[in-house]
Amino acid sequence: MEPHSLRLVVYGLAVVVASAILLLQNPVVASTHECDFGGIFNFGDSNSDTGGLSAAFGQAQSPHGESFFHAPAGRYCDGRLVVDFIAESLGLPYLNAYLDAVGSNFTHGANFATAGSTIRPQNTTLHQSGFSPISLNVQWYQFNDFHRRTQIFRQKERIFQELLPKPELFSRALYTFDIGQNDLTAGYFLNMSTGQVRASVPDILAQFKDIVQYIYGQGGRSFWIHNTAPVGCLPYILDRLKITAAQVDKAGCAAPFNDVAQYFNRKLKEVVVQLRKDLPLAAITYVDVYSVKYSLISQARKHGFKESLRACCGHGGKYNYNMHIGCGGKIKVHGKEVLVGKACEDPSVWINWDGVHYTEAANKWVFDQIVGGSFSDPPIPLKLACHRH
Repeated sequence: MEPHSLRLVVYGLAVVVASAILLLQNPVVASTHECDFGGIFNFGDSNSDTGGLSAAFGQAQSPHGESFFHAPAGRYCDGRLVVDFIAESLGLPYLNAYLDAVGSNFTHGANFATAGSTIRPQNTTLHQSGFSPISLNVQWYQFNDFHRRTQIFRQKERIFQELLPKPELFSRALYTFDIGQNDLTAGYFLNMSTGQVRASVPDILAQFKDIVQYIYGQGGRSFWIHNTAPVGCLPYILDRLKITAAQVDKAGCAAPFNDVAQYFNRKLKEVVVQLRKDLPLAAITYVDVYSVKYSLISQARKHGFKESLRACCGHGGKYNYNMHIGCGGKIKVHGKEVLVGKACEDPSVWINWDGVHYTEAANKWVFDQIVGGSFSDPPIPLKLACHRH
């Protein structure tokens, strides 16, 4: 062999060895091609409900939706939610709610979330407690039925092929979860102590784990799981549960409730670690939205917001929140209806929309922080979330 040719062979071997070492040191490099999800199936509560509760119990009224959709759009927000920004970033249409039959197209997935949903079923009605009867197990039943029946109807008429997902979507899609917050607040609203709420967390998460396993059994492989937010920073908690001065932290949030949320999140992460062992073909990403949202609220002005704890759309009190007169609420004055729950002039500089939910501007800020993987475990961006590491 000529010296020149020998040098090329040696050089080529060196490149191969160096590349192998790099991949061993950083397995993320091995999976640099973006995922072709094709669709999203979402499970959750009001943080990601794009019309489920509105379809079942009456439309979220004006001024919900005013900033982006310019009309009510099934979201408890002035505009888009984090799940909407996830869809946008993947080049997908906004998710239609499974419960919303009118005008829906499910070729790119479906949204099973409803506002007020919990992981663990509640023994109260929506009217009694404000919590949805469509808990996570019900959302699973709906998904299971959706999976089965869509494939039957796709074979019946051509029109269904244009409205329902192809069989392969169920294994290619991204499965997103944002649920658990209401399980914690439901406990407090039932006069449970902090110790009792903490004690309920293992059972709540056992039920969450079951649902992920069921979906895996239906072919789900890519899971994007949000932890729960700092509930102690929400006006409806601060107002309704009458926090003492000693319980308030430097950001104005109720520390005991945030402590419970963080406990929930630590246990959720343990569940995710176990699921990775139990579901060998699944790529499961745990996303720390708690840290992102607490940073936003505690450093609001640094991030371009003027109001952190008061509700943009509400009525009265320290936090512009009244549980009896919500966003868009009206009262009768001298026989005439008067709108009292109206939106602030510029929602884009407010973090909280209606005492419970975030504004579109806040949702966009949160999405921008999590999309790149900086707050994820493993630390991979959304577009690589189909790869196991």
